[in-house]
Amino acid sequence: MNASFDFMSASAADKIAHLEARLNETLQPQSVHIDDDSAAHAGHAGAAAGSHYTVTIVAACFAGKARVARHRLVYDALAEEMRRGVHALAIRAYTPQEFAEQFE
Repeated sequence: MNASFDFMSASAADKIAHLEARLNETLQPQSVHIDDDSAAHAGHAGAAAGSHYTVTIVAACFAGKARVARHRLVYDALAEEMRRGVHALAIRAYTPQEFAEQFE
């Protein structure tokens, strides 16, 4: 991860790219997709641009883990970003088999 990345002043696209890179680096997912949901949260505390995200991630490392454990892996991977500007994450974490069964 780029330790000098200034999350708060980065563009929306750069923030998403940074989050995706961090998840790819730490969890080695089959796929990861991040949506910026910040506009839907305008008007409440912590609703700055680029602060609310939905993460859809498919990774073999989720096999055999409960939903809470999967979410903890994602939060741990993004711990620094959570301290530096991410206010909220909605996480959809699947194993490759679960994703294939539900969406393919």
